[in-house]
Amino acid sequence: MAGNRFRYGAWRDGPDPLAPPYDVRAAVDEVGERVLEGDSLRDVLRDLVRRGPRDGRGLDELRSRARRMRREALRRGNLDGAVTRAQQLLDQAVAAERDELGRRDDDTARFNEAMLDNLPRSTSRAVQELAEYDWASDEARALYQQILDGLRREVVEQRFAGMKQALENGNFDGVSEMVADLNDLLQRHARGENTDDAFQRFMDKHGQFFPENPQNIEELIDSLARQAAAAERLMRSLSPQQQEELSRLMEQALGDGPLRGQLAELTDNLRALRPQLNWGRGERMRGPEDLGYGDAAAALGEIGDLDELLGQLGQEHPGATLDDIDVEMVERQLGRSAADDVRRLRDLERELTRQGWVTRDEEGLTLSPKALRRLGRTALAQVFDELKSKRQGQHDLRDAGAAGDLIGSSRRWEFGDEQPLDVVRTIGNAVRRRAGTGTATLPVRLEPDDFEVAETERRASAAVALCVDLSYSMFADGRWGPMKQTALALSHLVATQFPQDSLQIIGFGKYASVLSQGQLAAIDPTAEKGTNLQHALNLAGRHLRRHPGSEPVVMIVTDGEPTAHLEDGESLFWWPPLPETIRATIREVDHLTRFGATLNFFMLGEDPGLQRFVGAVAERNGGRVFSPDAAELGRYVVDDYVRARRGRH
Repeated sequence: MAGNRFRYGAWRDGPDPLAPPYDVRAAVDEVGERVLEGDSLRDVLRDLVRRGPRDGRGLDELRSRARRMRREALRRGNLDGAVTRAQQLLDQAVAAERDELGRRDDDTARFNEAMLDNLPRSTSRAVQELAEYDWASDEARALYQQILDGLRREVVEQRFAGMKQALENGNFDGVSEMVADLNDLLQRHARGENTDDAFQRFMDKHGQFFPENPQNIEELIDSLARQAAAAERLMRSLSPQQQEELSRLMEQALGDGPLRGQLAELTDNLRALRPQLNWGRGERMRGPEDLGYGDAAAALGEIGDLDELLGQLGQEHPGATLDDIDVEMVERQLGRSAADDVRRLRDLERELTRQGWVTRDEEGLTLSPKALRRLGRTALAQVFDELKSKRQGQHDLRDAGAAGDLIGSSRRWEFGDEQPLDVVRTIGNAVRRRAGTGTATLPVRLEPDDFEVAETERRASAAVALCVDLSYSMFADGRWGPMKQTALALSHLVATQFPQDSLQIIGFGKYASVLSQGQLAAIDPTAEKGTNLQHALNLAGRHLRRHPGSEPVVMIVTDGEPTAHLEDGESLFWWPPLPETIRATIREVDHLTRFGATLNFFMLGEDPGLQRFVGAVAERNGGRVFSPDAAELGRYVVDDYVRARRGRH
């Protein structure tokens, strides 16, 4: 085979079989895009698993399929089929008996006819009265016996899937012995005893009755409890009259032996061990067929499983995770492909957590600091793209930024220096040092004393307060997303290019509060009224005073005039704005002006009241006023900040 030649290339026959079933970074970017568009962070992360990532299937589609299957199950048939079937068999038995009695000419036949004429209208009571009846017709006797034998078989088979052969052989003593041993095992387990060995002995003795082959006692309890709960739901789904009829028929079918009491005890034990199952909820089922006891209980068991599955797929309870979903139940009810979808979503959620993109708190998933940095970088890149398209200068994220402009001189490197290396002088020092000792200059070997750093223009730091309006009008008018993008972009710019600056983001609505990157990304609009700029400026002043050696800058993004202010610690809202609100806000403006802070307003919209207020503040403070479109807000804010930083020495 040495002469064989092989050519390798890209896989072309459909999807790459070795590719992972998810793209974690693409999922994070999808979340970021929607957050920057103004969507709720919690909703976006929830939708990631509910709808699935791009080109994937999520929980919503699986829930839709489960709801459709539930509707189909409800149309499968009528639940009182067991009573209806018993009535049909009884009618056939009585008709066959009348035919036989009609061929006889004796007093006993006439007496029996009179007895049949006076049977109760209730099927169960009629069956009970005929329990001691001496049937003249063999066909009628067989039909009557079929009522009891068939119902007994359905009841026991519904609870224990492997009982069919035992019941056909008439081995009711074996069934009774198994149920007695099962009740003893469950009671010991409920008392907290170690039942591992007892479970194994039970399965060695009675394992033929459990073809599903449970591996431990918990699996055994799960299987039996679901069947018992389905039987209980069947009784709750019938009318009171139907319940009474079926209960009486079951009592007669199970007879006076121990089995009837053992099954009732088993139901009580299983209910105590699995109380969370839906034991008492009835269903209204309709359909063209009358379902027998076993089929009706199976249909209700399927509906119960689908209800539980819908609850798991809904992920509505606090702290819900995809690990809460029973994948085996998904496969059993919805098929293998649906189970694979859940596994892929679960792997995606786990991978997002493992790689540090998301964290989990009491409310569910949230973006990690790592993801927020990526989100801020994306927001800043979008802003810089706008800056380039508007021909307002090139701003590349890879620039050093914070070090200042080179001034042409250099000095010896010292530990802790962050200035760029002067490569030419560093190499020159090494060459001269080695030449002075008579050593060959090549290859050049560097020593710590050879290094020199390029001196740069020293820049002063700035304390920046970005005040963003969180009033509902910002969301209603489509400004929520641009506001978030602007704040995240500026935050990332300061952290990466101007680390000596101190930025604080302050959100203001009825009240104002300091927001971290994570809080800003997760914050949702509320219908609470109020634009409390006075409180925001007060918090901005505190931030600036904590950095007395930095140049103070305040940026304000808003679409409405101040309508609220603090009075005795409480927010007082009124529209049109009260004179007290305007005066309180102006006092904060004056405090900041005396401190030396510049207030730059980014005014969204054309509210006349806002224009008058902002114009007066600009004249009073000396700051500037911008009136950008919402889509250009980030460009205006970041460009203004970058230009201001270049001008500081």
